[in-house]
Amino acid sequence: MNDIRRSILWVVFGFSMVLIWDKWQIHNGKPATFFPSATPPAATAPAAANGAGTPPAASLPQAAGAAGSTAVPGADAVAPGAANVRHEVRTDVLRLSFQSEGGALVGAQLLRHAQATGGKDRDVQTPFTLLTQEGNRTYVAQSGLVGGSFPTHKTPMTLVGNPGQLADGQDELKVRYESAEVGGVQLVTTYTLRRGAYDIAVTHEVINRGSAPVKPQLYRQLVRDGNTTESQTPFYSTFTGPAVYTSEQKYQKIEFKNIGGDKASYVRNTSDGYVAMVQHYFASAWLGENGEARENFVRKVADDLYSVGTLTTLPEIAPGQTHTAQARLFVGPQDEKMLERVAPGLELVKDYGWLTILAKPLYWLLEKIHGFVGNWGWAIVLLVVLIKAAFYWLNASAYRSMAKMKAINPRIMEMRERLKDNPQQMQQEMMKIYREEKVNPLGGCFPILIQIPVFIALYWVLLSSVEMRNAPWLGWITDLSTPDPFYILPLVMAVTTMIQTALNPLPPDPLQAKLMWFMPLIFSVMFFFFPSGLVLYWITNNVLTILQQAHINHRMGVPLKFNLPKFK
Repeated sequence: MNDIRRSILWVVFGFSMVLIWDKWQIHNGKPATFFPSATPPAATAPAAANGAGTPPAASLPQAAGAAGSTAVPGADAVAPGAANVRHEVRTDVLRLSFQSEGGALVGAQLLRHAQATGGKDRDVQTPFTLLTQEGNRTYVAQSGLVGGSFPTHKTPMTLVGNPGQLADGQDELKVRYESAEVGGVQLVTTYTLRRGAYDIAVTHEVINRGSAPVKPQLYRQLVRDGNTTESQTPFYSTFTGPAVYTSEQKYQKIEFKNIGGDKASYVRNTSDGYVAMVQHYFASAWLGENGEARENFVRKVADDLYSVGTLTTLPEIAPGQTHTAQARLFVGPQDEKMLERVAPGLELVKDYGWLTILAKPLYWLLEKIHGFVGNWGWAIVLLVVLIKAAFYWLNASAYRSMAKMKAINPRIMEMRERLKDNPQQMQQEMMKIYREEKVNPLGGCFPILIQIPVFIALYWVLLSSVEMRNAPWLGWITDLSTPDPFYILPLVMAVTTMIQTALNPLPPDPLQAKLMWFMPLIFSVMFFFFPSGLVLYWITNNVLTILQQAHINHRMGVPLKFNLPKFK
């Protein structure tokens, strides 16, 4: 039965290798070999109410590097040669760039987060750029009207006043853009920025200056290229792309590859939630008012340009009347506590996957420990210590079982050699030894398997937490979100893994014994490319496991020795 335990471990190892290979295929732009994405039912394009049309394809000015321009409702209202003027506004946490074309938000820098990682910019001399419209990068927030010849995100707008920087003692700053009259309708967009806030209140005033009633539709959208983030590696990846949240289906991620073929599956019609663009550590989202009926949409705008947004049918507006629509635009880091305060469900952009139910309490505990020690590296170490303490008796049971197995292993090896030509009698003798010695051959396996989801959840907590960016531990580790620059931690991790392997009984098959020693080497190669925080957590777990195993063996009187295979 000792072979059963090893077989289970080999299955786990083999499955891990399959997952790694699939991730490698996806990273290189190839379809997954073993786990191809299921193709959801073909989705129809979002239809506008009353047949008035859909949001315009997001066409950006040629000068900004967009791949071609497409027809936009209301484009005939753009004055020939009209200048597209940019205006910069700054708060204590954001530096934003608006443009007069459509009053769109085309640039956002997060002043408390550094652009570079690796500990080079902990003083945030170069703030992280999230929204941009430079070179081959496009990531902007737009809004406008459809359903007629109305102002869109291509319509020139005029900045009212000259807001610049949030002054000392000032709590909010307003940026107001007014369009000219188009089709008898004027659109006024006002952004209200607050001190310390990453969510921006956005007010759209639709003014009917014509002589007939109008019933336009208001769209709000985020437009982004399909480039992945710099933190992606062949060995682990995080989601980049649109997401839709509703109370009906909760959080739904949409792969870029499913948008162009109209394969995206998500809730179209809703009256709550948000639409977002998500990447590693950061996100943007349009947050509509609860109770406002709207239609979510995603679409491929150009060869490598995608949009996600909402379409809201406004009530009929009589001549001389104004309708006001409220929303919020979030642009910021995936700070879990802050996201929870901004809107229900927004914290899910920090995606823990199917282990969210375990990951959220672990993050809460990690944050509490950090508040006590003031260092994220030591917080990781102490969290692993607490988890190991919580599982102490479960681990003790496993190690006692393994110690008993190690004690009787010489008898098992001798019996297997003696009865190698009689498998049936060998099995009977083996079961007899287990009964005599009161050994459960699976006793060391199940307690360990029970803990695996907890440590996988902790892995995702450390991989997803923006707090790890540019967070130092000690000495040469100046950024827990990047690999160890001198590869010291991966080497220590490999050594501790080898020690763990050596403390276990050798498999009876010499070839199997040799193969078991390749696992630490394979894992060490992987961990050379992993963030330092993840490697630190793995090392801490390994060291505590070795110490506990040694303690249990000592109490049971089983000698602690290294079992090395013969490689000759």
